[in-house]
Amino acid sequence: MLAGRHISITQKAVALLSLPPLALVRRPYWPRAVRQPGLAHLHTSHTLRYLPPPPKTPPEEKPSSDVSSPTSPADPPTQHENIYTLPNLLTTSRILACPVLGYAILQGSWPLATGLLLYASVTDWLDGWIARKWEMKSVLGTILDPAADKALMTTLTVTLAMKGLLPVPLAVIIIGRDVFLGISAFWWRYTSLPPPKIFTRYWDFSIPSAEVQPTEISKMNTALQLLLMGVTTISPLISYDLSAPLRVLQWIVAGTTIWSGLGYLFNNQSVRLVAKLPKKP
Repeated sequence: MLAGRHISITQKAVALLSLPPLALVRRPYWPRAVRQPGLAHLHTSHTLRYLPPPPKTPPEEKPSSDVSSPTSPADPPTQHENIYTLPNLLTTSRILACPVLGYAILQGSWPLATGLLLYASVTDWLDGWIARKWEMKSVLGTILDPAADKALMTTLTVTLAMKGLLPVPLAVIIIGRDVFLGISAFWWRYTSLPPPKIFTRYWDFSIPSAEVQPTEISKMNTALQLLLMGVTTISPLISYDLSAPLRVLQWIVAGTTIWSGLGYLFNNQSVRLVAKLPKKP
């Protein structure tokens, strides 16, 4: 009988090992006596059952960093302004009159040169008055107006020096300051231009980037230079000798020219950024 029971237990063990993976769930451990002759020992009862496999969950998809969110704010549009205003047209006409003025001085046509100089002075006052009265101010106007003054001053300085009516050292001081300011203006335009910094956008003056704020000494220097050039241009038409007053005025203009140039160099408030540049990440 023991042999038979031993065989049955072995068969059960073989059958258990041949089954697929199972899970054993242990019941509470309650020892009980097996009342059979010669087999008084303790054992535990077990039940066998299959556990269903856990459900497969799909992996979470990570949002791609290359695709922008539809709710992300779009890039701000490029700011433009109206540049076709009457003050800008008057300023442009003053620039276009400079070559004619220079030719008139070299040819000795002093009445024509005086008339063109008077036209430049009137339009210089008129375009500023119109811009203030009818709110036609523009960033381009802050660039064109001093550019027209510099073009006029350069034309008068070079041609009057060639005619011997203006000392060459004074002409070098005036031209040198204007060249320095011109290079600075090109540099400020490039650094303050919103990206992309391409050739067509650089010369598109409807895209404001920075404006020049003239200093007080610069305004005074411009007025004194215009006075000197005007009196020098008119002097051939006057029978009086103006050499002494002109010499004093020339020394004053030389001092204010150097002073205003240094003012632009060391004054951080002379240039104001208009466009907001994006912050670097």
